[in-house]
Amino acid sequence: MILETIQSPHDVAALSLEQLELLAGEIRQEIIRVCAHNGGHLAASLGAVDIAVAAHYVFPSESTRMVWDTGHQAYAHKLMTGRRESFSTIRTRDGLSGFLKRSESPYDHFGAGHACTALSAALGFSASARLQGRDRMNIALLGDGAATGGLVYEAINNTQAHGSKLLVILNDNEMSISPNVGAITRVLTRLTSTRSFLNLEGGTWRALGRIPKIGRLLRTLASRAKQGLKHLIFPGNFFEDFGFKYYGPLDGHDLSLLVRTMRQLREIQHPVILHVLTNKGKGYDLAEENPAKYHGFAPFDPETGSSLGASPSAPSYTEVFGEALLQMGHEDSTVTCISAAMPAGTGTDRFAEAFPERFFDVGIAEPHAVTFAAGLAADGLRPVVAIYSTFLQRAFDMIYHDVALQGLPVIFALDRAGIVGEDGPTHHGVLDLSYLRMIPGMVIMAPSDELELHRMMKTAQHYRKSPLAIRYPRDRGLGIDIPEQLSPLEIGKSRTLREGSKIHLWAIGSMVRPALEAASCLESRGFDPLVVDARFAEPLDRTRLLEEASKADLLVTVEENSSRGGFGEGVLACFREADMDAPSHLLLSLPHGFSPQGTRKEILAEAGLDASGIASSIEKALEKNPRFMETGVGGKS
Repeated sequence: MILETIQSPHDVAALSLEQLELLAGEIRQEIIRVCAHNGGHLAASLGAVDIAVAAHYVFPSESTRMVWDTGHQAYAHKLMTGRRESFSTIRTRDGLSGFLKRSESPYDHFGAGHACTALSAALGFSASARLQGRDRMNIALLGDGAATGGLVYEAINNTQAHGSKLLVILNDNEMSISPNVGAITRVLTRLTSTRSFLNLEGGTWRALGRIPKIGRLLRTLASRAKQGLKHLIFPGNFFEDFGFKYYGPLDGHDLSLLVRTMRQLREIQHPVILHVLTNKGKGYDLAEENPAKYHGFAPFDPETGSSLGASPSAPSYTEVFGEALLQMGHEDSTVTCISAAMPAGTGTDRFAEAFPERFFDVGIAEPHAVTFAAGLAADGLRPVVAIYSTFLQRAFDMIYHDVALQGLPVIFALDRAGIVGEDGPTHHGVLDLSYLRMIPGMVIMAPSDELELHRMMKTAQHYRKSPLAIRYPRDRGLGIDIPEQLSPLEIGKSRTLREGSKIHLWAIGSMVRPALEAASCLESRGFDPLVVDARFAEPLDRTRLLEEASKADLLVTVEENSSRGGFGEGVLACFREADMDAPSHLLLSLPHGFSPQGTRKEILAEAGLDASGIASSIEKALEKNPRFMETGVGGKS
């Protein structure tokens, strides 16, 4: 196998074009094999294989700065940069990251997990090279919808001011190879990207300027003629207006064409856009036919495409949210829904099918999604913004300034709150309780099961005083039946799930069930904990919390959020604000830092947030204070 001989881009550059084709095929088979076992972002990486092979073939130098957008297109890049032998560990605990990670390889020049960052980072590398007098190629590889994000256009707007030698490869994988990828486009691309054409273009421009009296006029006419031709043939006039040379679109799976074009473009000393059209899922028929399904996928049978996991006994929280949203849509014609390029991932696709005129997919543009929702709400509609917790971080200022400051009743549905699993630290939603708690007037709820999620959606539907957020995990419910008639919750009111004394466990969201299980463990050891489902991180059930404080010898909070600024710190703030001394307390949460990749079960257990970990932490807290053990704190009376 050729792939077995590849340890660096220099090995790729030593191959013939015929061997490159074989290498691309071997890479695709390896990606399919590993993703079938581990899960992963299959379709996007298969579609980008040829681009990665051509780029490393033409630009093998260590001085090249190659910046990938989002990172899940870069599996081929990993296989060609010394990580082939460890590739089977991708997305596993202590294995390779599913994205780009600077600490993982010297060829990962910039970390990438979220979309739209590549061009800004590559522009930084380009400006740095110019300031340090380095002649190197800086490459940004955009794709997988990244061009829908506003950050890309902010970078484009600054390219003329800061960019020099910069190649932007626009991997357009949102369509099949269209008719404009044909003979005419190929010929025009070859012509306009050759060194002779570029020299001719520059020479002609200089010659026209030397003609006495009419030189300036001829240059103007020539420029207009060129732009007119570009408007007829290329969609690149937009980029050229911002200082780029535009080439394409090319067939992104024609390796020889990609190689030839990149070789010619590396001679250009100013920003260049190379537009290529690719098929998501290229090389695996099932992924080509349904690229959305195979964008991010659990382990599967590569022959049939069917999942290898056991049939779920309960719906996911995403599915439960989608069902509740659909019901809201039927009951209230003012309900609208906004997705940031994730209708299937957020469970909003059913609403989109039922109410297409009330559904808005704004692309990878979370800040716009929030302010757009604010406009809808300001005009009397009920927008539901469904975005992954980690992605909503991008829109913090819009939540504060455009929604909360104006008291607009926008509903935020935060999917993937907490540990998301194998996608790792770029995708864990471990900060939302912290950053949303800072916003005045924000109501924050977290369900402990699917019935609670339905009731919280009903609560959101009827609450119109301020923005409201519901956060829920990447997990499944408990299989609870949902009654037809549901009543809203009282804002800021908790519920007791287990009566007890002395040890008070206040848990929220996904941590309620483990807290109950931990209480059962402690009961078998002679303790009698009280377990409260807080339901609300804001506003907290302050009255009950303060009234019962005198009865608690140990107050324990449990949350699937960072230790900084989350639910537990909010509980302690209640005592400070009431000028009361808090009882002895134990705040259980995810550690402050970047949680690693791994399964939810693995990471939560390591953080001490499973039932045994919670029980163990409580016992250790009691052991540290002999007074508790001597008086039998928490013991049954």
